[in-house]
Amino acid sequence: MAFGINREELTRWKQAVSAGEIAYLTHYWIDPRFPGMNTVTKVGCSDLERLKHWCSQHGLPAKYIHNRSPFPHFDLMGPKQREILLQEGLLEQLERFRML
Repeated sequence: MAFGINREELTRWKQAVSAGEIAYLTHYWIDPRFPGMNTVTKVGCSDLERLKHWCSQHGLPAKYIHNRSPFPHFDLMGPKQREILLQEGLLEQLERFRML
């Protein structure tokens, strides 16, 4: 279950993903399979090779890309989520979802 974002944010993310850009969307999230995790960042890009390269750059296994057309994405959670959001300068998302 996702919450903490609005339609405009989701629309911007979808547009960027569709345009082949690397796009980040963080939201609150609850899933009993991942106790203690309360946020996820969806890193999307419709260009699968570009998304695979992004995974490689960040030491993440591309085999975990959710290849769901039209919005392929990689789910970032836990310490790696915070680390990458910091590296990418996405402080607004870090602050908003209390990851700083």
